[in-house]
Amino acid sequence: MTTRRQAAQILDIPLEMATRHGIPARLSNSELAQLQANPPGWLVQSRANRTGKRPVWVTLTCTVCGYTETARPKKWWPEFTFLACFDHSVRELPELAPGAVRSEYEGVGSRFIGVVDSPVEQPRGEGA
Repeated sequence: MTTRRQAAQILDIPLEMATRHGIPARLSNSELAQLQANPPGWLVQSRANRTGKRPVWVTLTCTVCGYTETARPKKWWPEFTFLACFDHSVRELPELAPGAVRSEYEGVGSRFIGVVDSPVEQPRGEGA
C-alpha cells in the first residue's frame, strides 16, 4: 500500500493536487502503476506545464546523522551548503572554511537548519 503523500512524490505532483483530484489516502501498488501507465488528463496537463525551474519535491538529508525526509521546497530557501537537524550542537557541524561566513536558516523541512557558507570578499589593494 502506498500513502497519498508517497503517491504524490512518485507522480511528482504537490500533495494538494493529489487530494484535489481524488487520489485516495491509501492506494495499492497496482493502482499507482495504473496511474503512471495511463495518466488522467489533469496529470498529463500538470506534467506539460512543468518548467523544470523548481522541483516539486526535494530530499533533505542531515550532514551529521544522515536523517532524511522528503519535503516541498520553499521559495525562500537559498542554495544550502549543508543541512543539519536542529538538535545537533555547533561542534558537530562541518568546520567553516577560512575566509568564509556562515548563515543559518531555521524551519527547513520538519527538523532542519539550512546552512550557507559564503566566501567573504577581501578588500582590493590600491592599484588593483
